[in-house]
Amino acid sequence: MFSIFKSDPAKKLDKQYSEKLELAMKAQRSGDIKTYSQLTYEAQEIYKELQAIGKK
Repeated sequence: MFSIFKSDPAKKLDKQYSEKLELAMKAQRSGDIKTYSQLTYEAQEIYKELQAIGKK
């Protein structure tokens, strides 16, 4: 009955994934390769969680 109020964990993870990739892109363009590598790794971990949920 109140399922419309439940948040979708896959949607939240998808948003985090997109944000990490965008931040990584900005870091790469500014020449900060260390930050780019860290953010890309974090994005990959989020993607693994998404795959476990079955979103993508």
